[in-house]
Amino acid sequence: MNSATSQKSLSQKISAAIRADIIDGKFEVGSKIPSEPDLMVSYGVGRSTIREAIKSLSQAGVLTVRQGYGTIVNDISNEPIEERLKNSDFQEINYVRSLLEKEMVTLAVKNRNDQHLSLMENALNHRKAAIVEGNHEACITADLEFHTRIAEASGNKVLFDLYKSFTSIIRDFFTRREPSGITQFAMSHHLHETLLTAIKEQNMDQALSTITYILNNNH
Repeated sequence: MNSATSQKSLSQKISAAIRADIIDGKFEVGSKIPSEPDLMVSYGVGRSTIREAIKSLSQAGVLTVRQGYGTIVNDISNEPIEERLKNSDFQEINYVRSLLEKEMVTLAVKNRNDQHLSLMENALNHRKAAIVEGNHEACITADLEFHTRIAEASGNKVLFDLYKSFTSIIRDFFTRREPSGITQFAMSHHLHETLLTAIKEQNMDQALSTITYILNNNH
């Protein structure tokens, strides 16, 4: 990971930490947040990281920077759910993802047809090609496509729509987990192949144990 990517990843973590402190009431709505030096001490990072985090939160409408006065905490109680989800805790995101995907797999094992299987296989081939190329964004896109095809194979349109709406959150989760590399995708590819085989063979036990392992290891 290069220094620019590392800096961006760190500022994202600090941005999420400040946002969490605002939600928890550490910084009250309408009040000024502490000065840069105080924030540097509180979060254990340098000035450039604090400034980048504040800039990001300002652009998101969480903070308002007033030149010559300070940085004010805004009311984010009416913040769009998409923004709140993007900044949720990894474990909470993965818990909801787990609920959706286990049900998707259960239904896909029962309801998949040849077209579903073909689309899943194509997505998995794209995932493998992206790994070989070392293309991080393509890995994310192909991975989400594979799991979306499983949702489609479930035969439940509401579940399919829910998962599609959740993919932007998972994409952001993947980016925060591994900002540039493809290590996690490469390590888990054989598991995705095993999952496809289990769905194809309608092996419920194998399919559920595989998706559970994938989810438990944040793959």
